[in-house]
Amino acid sequence: MTRQLFSAFVLTAATFAAIAPVARAAESKAITNIHQTRLEVLENSTKAVGDVHQFRLEGLDARNKAITNLQQTRLEFLENQTKSVR
Repeated sequence: MTRQLFSAFVLTAATFAAIAPVARAAESKAITNIHQTRLEVLENSTKAVGDVHQFRLEGLDARNKAITNLQQTRLEFLENQTKSVR
């Protein structure tokens, strides 16, 4: 009876010893894949934010040009009115 119990114990220990490195390697790969996936998501988010900032800057630049043109038009109109009053 003790031989069978001892054999079962040795077999269980050998099985765990054989499976443990494989399980650790699989876990390590899974963690690496999770980190890689997170980095890819962050990189894509950063690119999207960069695109949004570029879009906003272009919009602001267009507004500034429009404001400059509007102010120039108003000044020309006022100048013409002043000339016509004289």
